[in-house]
Amino acid sequence: MTNPFSPVQVTSAEYNFAPSGGEIILNAFDRIQIRPTEIEPTQLSRAVVELNLALVKINNVGPNLWTVDLVSVPLVQGTATYSIPAETTMILDAYIRYSTSPQLDRYLSPISRSDYAGISTKTAQGFPSQYWFDRTNTPTITLYLVPDGSYSYDLFFWRYRQIQDATVSNGQNVEVVYRFLDALTSDLAHRLARIYRPDLEAQRKMDRDEAWTIAATQDTEFVPMYISPMLGGFFR
Repeated sequence: MTNPFSPVQVTSAEYNFAPSGGEIILNAFDRIQIRPTEIEPTQLSRAVVELNLALVKINNVGPNLWTVDLVSVPLVQGTATYSIPAETTMILDAYIRYSTSPQLDRYLSPISRSDYAGISTKTAQGFPSQYWFDRTNTPTITLYLVPDGSYSYDLFFWRYRQIQDATVSNGQNVEVVYRFLDALTSDLAHRLARIYRPDLEAQRKMDRDEAWTIAATQDTEFVPMYISPMLGGFFR
């Protein structure tokens, strides 16, 4: 039964709030009391740079769920090292899929540069079980064992990639999800305050920290976490 005393809500039924990079910059300038008609070309140019630096920060403190995707690489017998897309920041999970009926996946364990350097038989072929991700400007992934010819192998990995560049041309959006829009705007306002309104920097920093804490708390997968102790003997 409808409550006659409850107000009737008329809502938009839309979920499309996605301000452009230019709108985010204008809003950030508003937060430091510089109005749109007062913004000079050099200030706008600096704001674009600061906006992209804010994205660098978000990228570095990730991983961010909206930039995680699945990449596949066909493997070649006898080839250990493969180039991967340059925007790859981190490999989160990797597995080998091999051609059986049905197809089967086998998880790969990550190793460090030092671990890989310590392998004496780097050219030994077999079913790969480990990988080393070389995080350079042209990143690569190196497998051990080296893929053999027993099956047709494909490497799959969930990666965390770089956020796309932000521009103010053609009303383009910034590649952040809804829950991070306030955090990004607050960070940009703080960055611009350091340059143009140092008297407001402390307040804008408080705003930034609060917005970031809220956004970062939400950017997670809500699944159970299990913690178990490692048991073993101890000998002198």
